[in-house]
Amino acid sequence: MSAAAASSSSSYSSSATDGEILRSLHRLARDLSGVEAPALFLETVFAAVSRRAKLLVAVFDDLMRCGRLPRSASLCLREVLLVLQRFKAVVADCSARSRMRLLLQVEDVEARVRELQHDLATLLDLLPVPELGLADDVVDLLALASRQCRRSPPPAAEGHELKAGVLALIQEVEREIVPERERLEGILEEVGINDPACCSDEIETMEQEIGDRVAERWTSAMIALVGLLRYAKCVLFSVATPRPVDSKVDLDDYDEDDEPPAPPPDFRCPISLDMMRDPVVSASGQTYDRESITRWFGSGKTTCPKTGQVLANLELVPNKALKNLISRWCRENGVAMEGSEPSKPEPTSVVTANKAALEAARMTASFLVKKLSASFSPGAVNRVVHEIRQLARSGNDTRAFIGEAGAVPLLVPLLHSEDTATQLNAVTALLNLSILEANKKRIMHAEGAVEALCHVMGSGATWRAKENAAATVLSLAAVHSYRRRLGRTQRVVEMVVLLVRTGPSSTKKDALAALLCLSSERENIGKLVEAGVAEVALSAIGEEETAVAVLESLAKRGGAEAIVHIDGAVVRLVAELRRGTEWSRECAVSALVLLCRRMGAVVVAEVMSVSGVEWAIWELMSTGTNRAQRKAASLGRACRRWAAIAAAAAAEQTTECSTSDVSPPAVAAS
Repeated sequence: MSAAAASSSSSYSSSATDGEILRSLHRLARDLSGVEAPALFLETVFAAVSRRAKLLVAVFDDLMRCGRLPRSASLCLREVLLVLQRFKAVVADCSARSRMRLLLQVEDVEARVRELQHDLATLLDLLPVPELGLADDVVDLLALASRQCRRSPPPAAEGHELKAGVLALIQEVEREIVPERERLEGILEEVGINDPACCSDEIETMEQEIGDRVAERWTSAMIALVGLLRYAKCVLFSVATPRPVDSKVDLDDYDEDDEPPAPPPDFRCPISLDMMRDPVVSASGQTYDRESITRWFGSGKTTCPKTGQVLANLELVPNKALKNLISRWCRENGVAMEGSEPSKPEPTSVVTANKAALEAARMTASFLVKKLSASFSPGAVNRVVHEIRQLARSGNDTRAFIGEAGAVPLLVPLLHSEDTATQLNAVTALLNLSILEANKKRIMHAEGAVEALCHVMGSGATWRAKENAAATVLSLAAVHSYRRRLGRTQRVVEMVVLLVRTGPSSTKKDALAALLCLSSERENIGKLVEAGVAEVALSAIGEEETAVAVLESLAKRGGAEAIVHIDGAVVRLVAELRRGTEWSRECAVSALVLLCRRMGAVVVAEVMSVSGVEWAIWELMSTGTNRAQRKAASLGRACRRWAAIAAAAAAEQTTECSTSDVSPPAVAAS
C-alpha cells in the first residue's frame, strides 16, 4: 500500500464510528475469504489466508450485533482493519504482477504474508474478549484464528522448486543449450501459461515491469525470461494466429477486432520510424525519440537529421506534451506503449549485456526462419511472418539475428502475395529489419527486393502496406549509395510520387519523407523533376509540412527552374510564410531565397507582387527559428534591392521621357 493510501486509511479508522469499522472489517474479511491465488505455485499461501479470513467473517458478524464496543476493543479493531487492508493490498499487488516476476519473488511474498499474519495474531490476542459478550462458539473461532495466524503458513515448496528450475533453464540458455520442448512446456504449465494469448500478455506485462524498474534485483532474469517466453510462444504454440489486419480501405471504419491502428505520423520518430517512447526536442525545434537522436549524436553528427541544419548545441528537452498525447492515444486504442520514464535508464543496456536474452532471441529467430522456409500453406506462412514482424520490433540485436538467419530472401517474394495479411506482415517485417544498417544491405542485395517494394507501393492490397513500403524506401535511402541507386530507379520515384498524389495523410507523409531523402542527392534531381515531384509537393503544401522541405531541397540542387515554371508556385510558398508550421515556414523562406538567387529578378518581382509579403517577412524575422530569421533577412534584402533597382529604372525612364519632350534650340541662320 502506498504512503498516501496508508495515511488515508489511518485517518478513516480513527474518525469512523464503531459500526462503520465493524462493517468494513466484515466486508474485508469476506473479500479475503474468497481470494484466489494469482498463480498455481502460491495456492498454499493464499489458501491459508482464505481459511483465516473465513473464521474472522463469523467473528465480525457476531460483533456487529453487539452494542457499543469498549474503548480498548474499539482501538484494537481499528488496528485490525489496517492489517486486513494491508492483506488486501498484498493480494492486489500480486494479482497485478507477471507470473514470472511473482515466481522470482515468491520468498518475498511469503515473508509479507507471514509478517501480516503475525501482526493479526497479536491484535486478536489483545482483544478484551470477556467484555465483548461473544457466544462461546464465536470465542472458540476467534481463538482458532489467532492460533492459525501464529502458525507459520505452509511454504510454497512447489514455487521454490519451480523457481530453481527456471533459473537453471536460464543458465543453460546462456551456455547456448536449446531448451527441451517437454521441459519448457512443463515449466509454463506450472506457471499457468497455457495458450498463446496468455503468453503474449505475460511478455507485455514483464516488458512493462522491466521498463518501470519495479524489481531491480531480478531485472536481468526477467529480461532473459522475456526472450525465453518469445521462444516458447513460437515453439510450443505453433506460432499463434495473428489478429485480422485493418485493410485501411475506409480509414474511418475501424473495428476493435482488427489489428491495432498505426500510430499517427506525428507520433513516429523521423529516424527510427517507430512510435516515440521518450520524445525530446532538439535545438532545431524538431522532435525525435531520445534513444534515436542520442545514437545520431553519438555517431559524431551535429546536424538535425530532418532539416540538415548545423545545431547550435546538442541539448535535448523532453517533449512532455507530446508524450502525454502518445500515452493517451495508446490507452484509447489498446496499444502497449513501450518505454520508460525519461529520468530512468532504458533497459536496452541490460538487454545488451544479458547473454541469456540474446541467446533466446537468436534461437527464436533461427526457429522462425526455418519454420518459414518449410511452410507451404498460406495460413502457416502468415503466422510465421507475423511473428517475425513482431520479433523485429524488439531491438537491433534481434534484428541482426533475424537477418543473419536468412529471413530477408524469404520475405521478399511474399510482397507479391495475394493474401492481404501476409503481404502487410512481410513488408512491415522488412521495414522493421531495415532499421539495422546490416539489414539494409541484405535487403538492397536481395534479388527483386526493390521491384517488390515498388509492386506494393503501386498495387498493394492495403494503404498500410503501401505506406510501410514507402517507409522502407525511406529507411534504405538513409545510406548514401542506396539513396543514389533508388533515386536512379525510375519506377521507385514514380511509385512514391503516386502515393503522394493518391494516398491518405499518413501514407502521403511517409512518401514525402522518402522524396525528401532522395532529393538530398544532386544526381537524383533530374529523375525527380521528370516524375513530377515538384508538382505533387506543391499540391501537398498545407497538408504536409514535409512538402515544403521537398521543394527547398529541389531548389537547392538544380530544380529551381522546374518549380518556377509551375503556375502559382511562388504564390503558394509566400502563403506558407504566413500560415505554415514553424518548420514549413522555415523551409518556405529558404526555398524562396534559393529561387530568387537562381532565377533572378523574375522571381523577386513575383514575390513582391504578393499582397502582405513584407509583413510575412518581418514577422518571420521576429518569431521564426534562428535559421528562418536569417533566411527571412536575406529575402528581405533581395526584395529591397529589387525595389531600389525598379525605382531607379522607373526614375531613369521618367527622366528620358522628360528630356524627349523638350524642343531643341533654334539654329541661327548664317
